[in-house]
Amino acid sequence: MTAVTAPPTDELRARAEHLLRALGAALPEPGPLPARTPITGGELASLRPSTDAEVDAAIGKAATAFRDWRTVPAPRRAAVVRRLGQLLTEHLDELGELVTLEAGKIGAEARGEVQEMIDICEFAVGLSRQLYGLTMASERPGHRLMETWHPLGVVGVLSAFNFPVAVWSWNTAIALVCGDTVVWKPSETTPLTALACHTLLRRAATEVGADPEIHQLVQGAADVGAQLVDDERVALVSATGSIRMGRTVAPRVAARFGRCLLELGGNNAAIVSSSADLELATRGVVFAAAGTAGQRCTTLRRLIAHADIVGPLVERIEKAYRQLRVGNPLDDGVLVGPLINERAFTAMQEAISRAVADGGELVCGGERVEVAGDDSYYVRPAIVRMPAQTEVVREETFAPILYVLTYHDFDAAIDLHNGVPQGLSSAIFTTDAREAERFLAADGSDCGIANVNIGTSGAEIGGAFGGEKQTGGGRESGSDSWKAYMRRATNTVNYSSELPLAQGIQFG
Repeated sequence: MTAVTAPPTDELRARAEHLLRALGAALPEPGPLPARTPITGGELASLRPSTDAEVDAAIGKAATAFRDWRTVPAPRRAAVVRRLGQLLTEHLDELGELVTLEAGKIGAEARGEVQEMIDICEFAVGLSRQLYGLTMASERPGHRLMETWHPLGVVGVLSAFNFPVAVWSWNTAIALVCGDTVVWKPSETTPLTALACHTLLRRAATEVGADPEIHQLVQGAADVGAQLVDDERVALVSATGSIRMGRTVAPRVAARFGRCLLELGGNNAAIVSSSADLELATRGVVFAAAGTAGQRCTTLRRLIAHADIVGPLVERIEKAYRQLRVGNPLDDGVLVGPLINERAFTAMQEAISRAVADGGELVCGGERVEVAGDDSYYVRPAIVRMPAQTEVVREETFAPILYVLTYHDFDAAIDLHNGVPQGLSSAIFTTDAREAERFLAADGSDCGIANVNIGTSGAEIGGAFGGEKQTGGGRESGSDSWKAYMRRATNTVNYSSELPLAQGIQFG
């Protein structure tokens, strides 16, 4: 194993404390919930999880705050989000570094995640003046038919470790301008970044004269999230995580007639056709497959390459992989940081073993990279050529494994692409306009995101983000995703002196 150097955990702990203070957050009350850094596997801090009574109280405070917040005009609500965006801009480097310490992202990706938060704040501020309803033609004379949109209520946000701050901001910025209040339960793996964001948002609210109780933070394991899922005061549960988690959350929310917005697993593929620009495809594939150490929901996990170019393409990707610097994400030049924990490493090794047992060929990668201490898990991104799309290929392993499949006929490529339970992100690399258009057509990609000549990851906030099938069907961020955070009312106004009934019905 090649050695990786990293600072001692004591230094990282001191740095995390400094960053929290710089962000205005108080150090957490010590408790049994550890906040570990994947850089060394050591403990940055410990926290006391929220008790059942505290979670109940947080939901109650959000519900009470909602009564007044819903009546504040949307452009005035946006003042909180505008100020949050300004604070994030001021503290981009500090929050980005805290993301690196807690989630293991390299600096460029961590800062990019904070920039994404700033971008969604700008989007939400503009949205506050565009919460449009329709006016429809009424069949009755002297009547006006229209729809109006109203705040929904308390929104419960359950977020995952891999985007510890950006996904929260997608939900929260839009929910707040829509007139909702928010209770956030972050991943127990990344509690410190959540504490920092909560502090910044409450500061923003206070500085513009809004009630800081519009945002609540609860910390802990799955039992804390379960309270949000089951509480009837939570109108919408927006949950990001695994398909297994979604199977638990969705029926419980549905049982109480609440609303769900689910962003679950992705098993994303890229088709590379015989006409593709291989240099462009290689760059797109490498970032999408190896970025964030394969721990994005939009990570490229399946490469479906035409038989005429699969050999040269794999050679190019393998060469690029061997040049990727794996190591301490705080170091300049590092492109691949650590896996989040041992469980992720074990899942990767098991998946590679299963793939080889299914007839796959491990081209490169998969080995652990040694670092001072035994509690961190750095790996080299792996490429595995597969003879067929076996069960392990159809599953999502949250680690940097790229399965390579070969096709001859474009219809077969589409079938391979769509032949998995997940449906989040997808891509095709081609210079053939017919192939590109077919991929985007109704009988092409069955995913919520379909790209041409760009990889599967790196979505912009202006487009609605989400997927189909077992990915859950939810949409966050841009476009008209705001409608998930509001309720619609159809209104009929009779400004005549008559009372005609619809469909020409005569009564009495």
